[in-house]
Amino acid sequence: MKNGKISLPDNETLEFYEEIGDQHILTTLDTPLRSDAFHLNDEEKIEQIQEHFKEIMNILGLDLQDDSLKGTPYRVAKMYVKEIFSGLNPKNKPKIALFDNKYKYSEMLIEKNIVLQSTCEHHFLPIYGKAHVAYIANGNVIGLSKINRIVQHYAKRPQVQERLSLQILEELKTALNTEDVAVYIDAKHMCVSTRGIKDNSSSTVTTAYSGKFSEDITRKEFLAAIHSTQEY
Repeated sequence: MKNGKISLPDNETLEFYEEIGDQHILTTLDTPLRSDAFHLNDEEKIEQIQEHFKEIMNILGLDLQDDSLKGTPYRVAKMYVKEIFSGLNPKNKPKIALFDNKYKYSEMLIEKNIVLQSTCEHHFLPIYGKAHVAYIANGNVIGLSKINRIVQHYAKRPQVQERLSLQILEELKTALNTEDVAVYIDAKHMCVSTRGIKDNSSSTVTTAYSGKFSEDITRKEFLAAIHSTQEY
């Protein structure tokens, strides 16, 4: 800040910022969070975000006295904390209950076409698509809905799709005590379709494999299953 005004970064820094976003760079497997990320409770965060978003709307020249707009800062703040970024808070992580694999089922179990809604951390625009997850039980199995909840938990934070795939993989490996896990995500990024290149037709595919799914024959079986079509 200089003379009471916020100064923009130099051109070289601005070019670097643009390159990071365009290249979809992943910097860490863990979502980057400060050590004091949860010093404020949800209501305190909503209150502060509300005020900051109100200022953004003021800078854009919007009339906050208009009936349609006056509640927008609060609605956005609540949505950020309670909904689309609720996965940042470890308190919201789904509790995982395991069950004995009494039937001794030893083949892969696939949960396909899980609806995925996330947010690009580079432009804060939506990511939406489908996730397909598989595992081979190692003595225990997990409730099917818990797989969906794990996907949704890690999706509900600012994300890079590569990181999201790996976070789901690692969470299931830990929860199930097995290395045999596969994750396949096919998603569209609104930062691609609404800005920059403005390509509405492309989607991004990321995969994460471990254990037996790293083997060609098992991976091919998984891919064949998720790409098959079935009418219900």
